[in-house]
Amino acid sequence: MRVLVTGAAGFIGSTTAELLLAKGHEIVALDSLISGRKENVPVNATFVEGDCGDMDLIRSLGSFDACVHFAARIEPGESMKYPEVFFANNVASSFRLLDALVQSGVERFVFSSSCAVYGDQVEMPIDETRSIQPQSPYGQSKRMVEEGLQWLVACGRLRAASLRYFNAAGGTLAHPERHSPEIHLIPIAFDAAAGRRPYLEIFGSDYPTPDGTCIRDYIHVTDLAEAHVRAITALDAHPELILNMGSGVGYSNRQIVETVQRITNTEFEVRYTDRRPGDPAAAIASNERTHELLGWLPEHSELDVIIGDAWAAHQTIL
Repeated sequence: MRVLVTGAAGFIGSTTAELLLAKGHEIVALDSLISGRKENVPVNATFVEGDCGDMDLIRSLGSFDACVHFAARIEPGESMKYPEVFFANNVASSFRLLDALVQSGVERFVFSSSCAVYGDQVEMPIDETRSIQPQSPYGQSKRMVEEGLQWLVACGRLRAASLRYFNAAGGTLAHPERHSPEIHLIPIAFDAAAGRRPYLEIFGSDYPTPDGTCIRDYIHVTDLAEAHVRAITALDAHPELILNMGSGVGYSNRQIVETVQRITNTEFEVRYTDRRPGDPAAAIASNERTHELLGWLPEHSELDVIIGDAWAAHQTIL
């Protein structure tokens, strides 16, 4: 297949593009490079620098069998300050992309969504039938694109899969996790372990959890990439898929810090500060439906594997 991968210079996009190439697909890797890094793009992909919302550019790229759409702003806290930026980038650009793709006859669309659409849920794990109540403009932006895709499917315009990520983590030597600015706990903890930060800041120590810190479900990026590849094929049998991407196991921020310190064999200062707006106390996935429909189970998402792989990858950029 010929597949368009947007956001292909990012952490998850580049890893997925690499896997698609390994499975024999032709990849056009599109990225604006505003936050992505060109060196992340697999060498055998055709790289195009540009905005996924540029309809003329998308039409100029020719026909595709599928599109996997990663390009988006991903910072929930930042979205609470600048919601207009997130709606312009994550929603408006996505719909311009979809308009151009539908016009050119693309039939399969895999969307990088988020567990942020669920908001602050009490009962764990969260399955796909749970109510949708995003607590940030970021989560709302993902919900809006999902709703648009549902209408496109209902109107027979394309087949779509929305994959609701929990916490993507891990990494490979070719595709380490790095963002600018960095907002994810594990790579920030690595910076503290390596002495690049004077201390690690944890947002909130008074959540209604066993140790007072947030609980999250971490999923290895290679497991995520495999799910995207399977979702493209699964759209042949299912016109619409809405699936959780998680391991089904939750770890607190304190547990993450302890594991990072053990694996890196370092001690570093940890400071606890106020809660961050938009952060739920816990988010743990039920992945039963994903297993049923994709035949997928995470194979690399034990916490020690995630942090061990992430640390090895992180050291390539020190």
